[in-house]
Amino acid sequence: MGPTSLSLDHFLLVLKGAIALYCSSVVVFPLVSVFQERRIWKSPLLPSLSPFGILKVFLFNVVWMGATLVGGFLLLPKFVLGKFLGFDCQYEAHLVEKMTSKLCCLMFICPKVEVRGAENLPPLDGSSPAPVYVANHASQVDLGVVYFLGRRFKWISKDSVRYLPGVGLIMTMGQHVFIVRKGKNKKSVTNLYEQSNNAIQSGIPMFFFPQGTRRMAVRLPFKDGAYRVALDNESQMIPVSIDIPLSCWNSWYPFCLLWGGSVDNVVLTVHKPIQAKKGMDKEELKKKTYDEIFSALPLIGEEVKQKKKE
Repeated sequence: MGPTSLSLDHFLLVLKGAIALYCSSVVVFPLVSVFQERRIWKSPLLPSLSPFGILKVFLFNVVWMGATLVGGFLLLPKFVLGKFLGFDCQYEAHLVEKMTSKLCCLMFICPKVEVRGAENLPPLDGSSPAPVYVANHASQVDLGVVYFLGRRFKWISKDSVRYLPGVGLIMTMGQHVFIVRKGKNKKSVTNLYEQSNNAIQSGIPMFFFPQGTRRMAVRLPFKDGAYRVALDNESQMIPVSIDIPLSCWNSWYPFCLLWGGSVDNVVLTVHKPIQAKKGMDKEELKKKTYDEIFSALPLIGEEVKQKKKE
């Protein structure tokens, strides 16, 4: 056996080990997700996660990462060939994201996601410029339930997400926009606007959580990104309210269905489009969408305390 054969065997051995490590991480990274979600619900104004709730968060992420991992591996040949032959698998990646998101929500959150104001959704005609969706961001559940809107879009996500097993792979294939949030990120911010503008002009909507991070008990102010993209492209802005029940993790769903127990469903409210035009006041546009989004959400946290003072 020559040195070439030995080096090939060694390479294959290392490759197998790397793939095995990557696949097995679908039961490790969900622990990080549990920690992040638990931190959101630690507010004294919210019900803290029960042991069963923590288990559901963990399993939700295991299924999410595992299903996207399988989908990503199935699309890998097309993804690699496309790099040489000039095609991509963005649409197929979107289908994997949509099916996985719906599966996870129906398995662990609620039996139905109610969409109100569906008549306000823009048509699926691929016209340019595509709309910009903006929504509140309270929990990782948000990332799954928005696929019940039945629309295709691209996300803005922090760069570290691309390293999550399955999720990062399928988002890379879908050509979502990754940004570096901290440090010297001027190039990353420029990339955000360039890729977002390209998607909008090609007829693919962008979806922003303008709060920038997840908060359930605090209504954070909106950041500029979504509004700059909408104004630069003169896109319609579609405000969406995501109402996540406070019992979403701690409820005994899906087991409670066996004895006829009730479950609070997630509710998405789609508000009337707001047309962005160059020259419009960005702060006024932010206030309009902010007011629309939170008008359909119950008072939680700081708002409840303020109401009591009044």
